[in-house]
Amino acid sequence: MKIIVVGATHAGTFATQQILTNDPAAAVTVYETNDTLSFLSCGIALWVGGHVAAPEKMFYSSPEALTKLGATMKMRHTVTAIDAATKTVQVRNLTTGATFADHYDKLVFTPGSAPIVPALPGIDSKRLYLCKSWDDAKRLQANPPAGSVIVIGAGYIGAELAEQYALAGRQVTLIDALPRVLAKNFDAPITDRVETLYREHGATLALGETVTGFAEAAEQLTVTTDQGSYTADMAVLAIGFRPHTELLQGQVDMLPNGAIVANDYMQSSDPAIFVAGDSAAVHYNPTGQADYIPLATNAVRQGLLVGQNIVTPTHAYLGTQATSAVELFGHCIAASGLTAAGAAARGVTVATVTIEQDYRPDFMPTTTPVQVSLTWDPATRRVLGGAVYSQHDVSMSANVLSMAIQTQMTIDTLAMVDFFFQPNFDQPVNWVNAAAMAAVAEADR
Repeated sequence: MKIIVVGATHAGTFATQQILTNDPAAAVTVYETNDTLSFLSCGIALWVGGHVAAPEKMFYSSPEALTKLGATMKMRHTVTAIDAATKTVQVRNLTTGATFADHYDKLVFTPGSAPIVPALPGIDSKRLYLCKSWDDAKRLQANPPAGSVIVIGAGYIGAELAEQYALAGRQVTLIDALPRVLAKNFDAPITDRVETLYREHGATLALGETVTGFAEAAEQLTVTTDQGSYTADMAVLAIGFRPHTELLQGQVDMLPNGAIVANDYMQSSDPAIFVAGDSAAVHYNPTGQADYIPLATNAVRQGLLVGQNIVTPTHAYLGTQATSAVELFGHCIAASGLTAAGAAARGVTVATVTIEQDYRPDFMPTTTPVQVSLTWDPATRRVLGGAVYSQHDVSMSANVLSMAIQTQMTIDTLAMVDFFFQPNFDQPVNWVNAAAMAAVAEADR
């Protein structure tokens, strides 16, 4: 059986590793456009901020490692066409320009995603940067802003970049078309506090503004929006990603945005084509529906499942809660599942509650508040989401919330789940228990 893997970032790398771990004699050919693989782009902002000791450690695998496992690695090769009916791919060698065809029995389609780059005036400015690939990272690291920078997009990537530039003493403007920072990740009780942190560090927030164009003048870049204009030494575009699925358009089932729909065993509607990572839809457990949530954690798990199911469907996908976390200005912010805004956007009815308590007793020498939000289904009382915010490291609470959602726990159960108490670490009633108790009280009114 001939297996072709298209793209080897996270999903493709893990799929290849798992296939060859299960069957070292498997015939696997990997086509990858770049000359590197497995780059952890989530570390770009940390590298820009000087927090990465060795940038080469931002790769966890290599072409040599996959070759050693038994893969035939075709780096700097791009697949230009796929014909699912004949099970053939057309390939271009980016070094020589040569083109050729290859045949597969099973195709692992994992090219990932591409940055959204709108066709706006001045979009090709040399002072406008992207933040996705290893090449983007090197360009950002080599060209720090002299004094000012505009970050476009206030999701995780843009928020982290803006924070690092602000901490480095740059004058930062953060622009987003949505009315709040991290609006797709957290509700207002948390984002209000995050926005205050940016302002306290001198950042200008241009929220609810849509970028309309770019113009260079006097070695600076002016970014125009529908409400004004902002000028800086450079700008970074980080407004999101789109699934890189054009090669299979019309050949397999997709969501409206192009994300490929897979079954529980990571097979597309064509059973010979497996899909994982940022090109794939996920099964989003809070809603029970297919959704597009490009996260490395999803890519890794889906890639492993491809490797386990490539011969025979045996290991079913558990779905995802889209659990995530970020540290901004010394504050831990973490979440899992639906926010109230995310539920409204998906047409899901939820109830929500927010509490705040110190993370440990006041008799300890120091303590600090934890803010917790919890979202649940008012009909079934099932936990659907939650978020935490604190200067204390409460990030693992997002994993607790993820488990609660995964196992379809109710607010009543979560309120009484056994969490330890020890004064160094928490209160007699842990903040997650306390949030669930508040939810029960609210639901019983």
